[in-house]
Amino acid sequence: MIQPLLVAMQFALIGAIAWPWSGSQANPWALVLIAPAGLFALWTLAHNRPGNFNVRPAVKARAQLITSGPYRWVRNPMYVSLLLLMLGVAVFHGRPVYLLPWGGLALVLAIKVRLEEAFLVERFPEYADYMARVKRFLPGIY
Repeated sequence: MIQPLLVAMQFALIGAIAWPWSGSQANPWALVLIAPAGLFALWTLAHNRPGNFNVRPAVKARAQLITSGPYRWVRNPMYVSLLLLMLGVAVFHGRPVYLLPWGGLALVLAIKVRLEEAFLVERFPEYADYMARVKRFLPGIY
């Protein structure tokens, strides 16, 4: 029951950050966040192909544990990419009010990660050691 709610909240918050999309108050500094977010997402996809991960906080039946590439530095690089991208979009709007749904998105993703990690520890016993070595979102910090 909580899984679909978290996914719905995630996409609603993404929509709240992105809408309305207009360049009238566009902040060019947003590209400082958006461009690296896109590159980081592509690097992540090169190591963890679509089909191995899930939008819902659950492990797919044929999932494989990936610890290479960006996964050496953070356990959840797709979420890091999404957070950077959406922060860039919020900055693009040029209005601080867009940081509120971004904070909500960060909270929802943090909750999703806790659920996912419980499933990953159950499915992959080596994930507990990986969790001890690699931080969730920020290398060496969190």
